[in-house]
Amino acid sequence: MKKLHTGIAVIGAGPAGLAAALEAKRQGVERVLLLERDADLGGILQQCIHDGFGIHRFGCRLSGNQYAQAFIDQVETSGIETLTETTVLEIGADRRIFACNRRDGILDIECGAIILAMGCRERTAAQVLIYGDRPAGVLTAGAVQRYINMEGCLPGRTAVILGSGDIGLIMARRMTLEGIEVKGVYEVMENPGGLTRNIVQCLDDFNIPLHLSETVVRIRGRDRLESVTTVKVGPDRKPLPGTETVVPCDLLVLAVGLIPENELSVKAGIELDPRTRGPVLDSSCMTSVPGIFAAGNVAAVFDLVDYVSQSGEAAARGAAAFLRGELSVPDWDPVEAGENVNFVVPQRIRREDSDGKTAFFLRVKNPVAAADLLCSTGDQVRLQRRCRHVTPPEMLSFELETKGPLLVEMRG
Repeated sequence: MKKLHTGIAVIGAGPAGLAAALEAKRQGVERVLLLERDADLGGILQQCIHDGFGIHRFGCRLSGNQYAQAFIDQVETSGIETLTETTVLEIGADRRIFACNRRDGILDIECGAIILAMGCRERTAAQVLIYGDRPAGVLTAGAVQRYINMEGCLPGRTAVILGSGDIGLIMARRMTLEGIEVKGVYEVMENPGGLTRNIVQCLDDFNIPLHLSETVVRIRGRDRLESVTTVKVGPDRKPLPGTETVVPCDLLVLAVGLIPENELSVKAGIELDPRTRGPVLDSSCMTSVPGIFAAGNVAAVFDLVDYVSQSGEAAARGAAAFLRGELSVPDWDPVEAGENVNFVVPQRIRREDSDGKTAFFLRVKNPVAAADLLCSTGDQVRLQRRCRHVTPPEMLSFELETKGPLLVEMRG
């Protein structure tokens, strides 16, 4: 077993991990180790050839791989150690990482602090309870994206998309441009799950129908997908008898949501938030286990990569402060999600951070045409902001001094 020692280890080299590693270096951490299970740095951005990335950070529209390359170029000249094709198996006691790769075998890495940046994964057909056989041609949107954008393969000729998540919407456009007929996008909810701009640019502009309150209930085909059965649903999301339609297709694309990649977090005994399904974080981005921090989609699924990078930098600042001995025994005030707020990240405020500002991220439960974002401590309103056209897919962000318990509401 090969033993390594590092100041900060970052698990995952996507946008959160790359930003975290670079910020750790800027904070003066001498040894920063970046661990990535893929052969290349960049994470999911490697297969995102569409533009729209980096508007907030760089002030221009970049493709996903261009955005990632801007960070990779800095990593390569920063002195950050990188281990690619390396899988982290477990995080042990006292911030020890056990990993493996074919070059070194088993690695035992002692860390001063750890930043989790593993990203998220897609829900599968089994998780949305679609009945029928399991023929070829049933794929997640991310898998279809990789097949087309990186492998140069067309996975089908006639497609149905289940779910209106952003990756599925983007792939509706991409498949159409590659000659695949997209029969429609079916969404069980009464509102779309993706960003409004993706609905317009990826569906409306290409005359691809969006079927709300309608879902896929059955798959037909033994070796290869032949058709799916769709059905309309009521307000309780239960199928309405007599509304079934058989749609011939050889490709079913699943865009039914993302889940933080938290198997390592669970093994490490980290407390998870049932709403985000990611670690509960304090205002330094530290989890419930001292010295372990989390950033990006492993903490909560973000909508903009700019926010993901921002959270990675915040986690690195917290990890560097931990190495310097500036984060004492945790003493928290809660951040409460109030009226029409699904979740807020971070979920706790460290009392010792009362002189600084923290970036908070939230999603609403229900869409509203106009509402007031209110943040209060007791009877004191600390932030009031008018927001227009707020929807659950679009994440909101605000900065506030970390002082006292916080109630976050979205009042329509």
